Amino acid sequence: MGLTTVFGAGGGTIAYEDFHKTDFILLVGANVAEAHPIIFHHVMKGVRRGAELVVVDPRKNLTTRRAHEHLALRVGSDIALLNAMAHVIIRDGLQRRDFIGRATTGFDVYRKSVADWTPARAEAITGIPADRIESVAHRFAEADGAIIGWTLGITEHHNAVNNVYALVNLALLTGNVGRPGTGLSPFRGQNNVQGGGDMGALPNRLPGYQDLTDSEVRRKFEQAWGVSIDPLPGLDQSQMFEAMGRKDLTGLYVIGENPIQSEANSNHIKRLFQDLEALVVQDIFLTPTAEIADVVLPARVSFAESEGTFVNSERRVQRVRAARQAPGEAQDDIWIITALARAMGHPWTFLSAAEVFDEMRLLAPNFRGMSYERLDREGGLQWPCPADGHPGSVRLHERLWQDSPGRPAPFMPVDWEPVAEQPTAEFPFTLTTGRRLAFFNTGVQTQHYPHPDQTGERLDINPADAANLHVIEGQAVRVRSQRGSVTVPIHLTDSVNPGTVFLSFHFSDDVPTNVLALDATDPVAGTAEFKAAAVAIEIETA
Repeated sequence: MGLTTVFGAGGGTIAYEDFHKTDFILLVGANVAEAHPIIFHHVMKGVRRGAELVVVDPRKNLTTRRAHEHLALRVGSDIALLNAMAHVIIRDGLQRRDFIGRATTGFDVYRKSVADWTPARAEAITGIPADRIESVAHRFAEADGAIIGWTLGITEHHNAVNNVYALVNLALLTGNVGRPGTGLSPFRGQNNVQGGGDMGALPNRLPGYQDLTDSEVRRKFEQAWGVSIDPLPGLDQSQMFEAMGRKDLTGLYVIGENPIQSEANSNHIKRLFQDLEALVVQDIFLTPTAEIADVVLPARVSFAESEGTFVNSERRVQRVRAARQAPGEAQDDIWIITALARAMGHPWTFLSAAEVFDEMRLLAPNFRGMSYERLDREGGLQWPCPADGHPGSVRLHERLWQDSPGRPAPFMPVDWEPVAEQPTAEFPFTLTTGRRLAFFNTGVQTQHYPHPDQTGERLDINPADAANLHVIEGQAVRVRSQRGSVTVPIHLTDSVNPGTVFLSFHFSDDVPTNVLALDATDPVAGTAEFKAAAVAIEIETA
């Protein structure tokens, strides 16, 4: 939502090769080494070539260990840090004036919005010393080229879109977008997160990020599909949950998702799903969500048995080929959806993934120049690729450096606000959540195999906090929030600062972490604040 508002496109602006060319890499809320190892390979290529790597993250992790500098800020204080960096850059005249004048709007308002964000003020909020904030701001602004990367540490907050705006503002301020070795990159934590948005799995966009409210866009799709399209945007996920609570939404069709374990305040989500009149789940495993469904469509084939495309974090569309034949009578998602449409009276024919993609090419200009034959031959293409023979777009928004840059990119001033749930005497710790290297999402596909380093979840806690609680390594404790509780052994580590504890959400059968998480949501994107919940830690008694 942040990138779309500023630039008109919701994709990362860079190619992975830009990491090899840049001079400065700023990673914010992104444990890339563990959660995005392929991208981290490219990050380290740039570091070995001489790029400086600065990581902003509340925790020490595999990524921070490889960084030149780690800014271990307090959870949820990112905007305070980023506004202070902008304050220093403008105060010391390091902004890219030619780029700002040519390609942006709203700079004067933005300049005023960060005027009071001194490094000293930011230090009081973030815990990062003012002199370090000043130093990083100078090195970032003075680099010939810089890349900003982020992921869920930025977007899983109740002010997620504002967090993204703060990052985009910093790039616009220094001209770090649209040139080789520069740009903005949201890392996608699961394959085809980017592709899902590209294909139109958004409540306010048609395929190719085309505006649902545009009558000409709707007319094109209506003619192709033979239906009338409602011009009003649909509901995002958090709005769907709210509508379930009001009984305005009474039926749900879930494909390849496990909301009962993946969503914040998951006990509440389970109650909402149990109250639905009709719940249909389509998946390759009988997930906890599927277990309470009225109808289960169990025939979904896995990625290794599928034909189609994936789109990665650099907007590269790549072919996926079946490595093995699907077992028994298993059918892919397109077959199932088509069969359901036919049962509802629509004379759809059974289509291949290639036929669906060809329709995408016909209706979405960003993909028009991509065919399966080209993707097979060239190993993938980056959108936009608007015509046959077009090489694809290595990076976005290069137009901003032209004499006539077209639509300017607006600065989006934002102010810092604290996390929605502050620690209290009853709940004195801040829980933040994330991924671990060898496991995936809610653990449906990964939690049941043995792993030499970790066989289950653990609560990462600072030794000083453990000493105050009189608990030792491996001891079981109950972690409790206002929404639920889990029992988990503790792990003493200095990877978290005193007052902060960490859990992953991969071991949902034994430690359903998301029952603790806060479901305060961003008003624009609808994302929940998984990254900050106030919790108590209590010793389990026999």
